[in-house]
Amino acid sequence: MRFDLSSAAVMAVAVASALTTAWWMDQAGLRGRAHAAIPAVSAPATGRPGQVLKAADGHYWAEARIEGRAVRVMVDTGASVVVLTPADAARLGLKLTPGDFSGTVVTASGPVRAAPVELSAVAVAGARVAAVEAMVVEHGLPHSLLGMSYLGRLSSFSATPAGLTLRP
Repeated sequence: MRFDLSSAAVMAVAVASALTTAWWMDQAGLRGRAHAAIPAVSAPATGRPGQVLKAADGHYWAEARIEGRAVRVMVDTGASVVVLTPADAARLGLKLTPGDFSGTVVTASGPVRAAPVELSAVAVAGARVAAVEAMVVEHGLPHSLLGMSYLGRLSSFSATPAGLTLRP
């Protein structure tokens, strides 16, 4: 077996990286829950392809049907899950107590408490996804976000300068 200084350096970087990740997960309260990042096999999206037009502010805004009600959402591929404001969650009939806000998520504005929920269905521009993982943030979010727990279940989505095409 050959062992040289460059091998030792690579091993040191790998160990430091693993320890840093373990420390971060411990600080975020995620230790022992890494398996949750692997999604369960879910039913595919249904419906028809649809288009979400780009708004003058440069964002893709959509009217989603969540739990059968209209909710204005901003498409955010950087959000791991669909994220709802407390006002939108209340309009959807989600009854949350302070104890439900058991998690913490890191947003662009910093960490906020969040309540994990599962939405029975989310539909945007004709593309419908059932059993969608979501979070309700306690405060600090001006609008709800359409994240990857919806987008990642589509067969594809693509952006152009004019709009976003969603394909179930």
